[in-house]
Amino acid sequence: MNISFSDLLLKPIITEKTTALQERGKYTFEVAKNANKKQIKSAIQELFGVSVHSVNIINKKGKPKVFGRNRVVGPQSKRAIVTLSVGETLDIFEGA
Repeated sequence: MNISFSDLLLKPIITEKTTALQERGKYTFEVAKNANKKQIKSAIQELFGVSVHSVNIINKKGKPKVFGRNRVVGPQSKRAIVTLSVGETLDIFEGA
């Protein structure tokens, strides 16, 4: 299965915790559910032109909620924490 790099990385995750991780060279992305570490590493290297040291994956389960007598489960997601080599940064996260 050949998936394009832009379809692999869905969006960057920007929160207080991920912003603190950026100071240590770690960037967080929401990725496709069928993506693996090797695909994510090559996608980051090709799209941003940086050297990736490691990739960690987090599978987040959907959060159960109750609406009256109905119980539903929120959407599941997959996140990747990408650690760049020393001295590398991503420009996508820099503010304007």
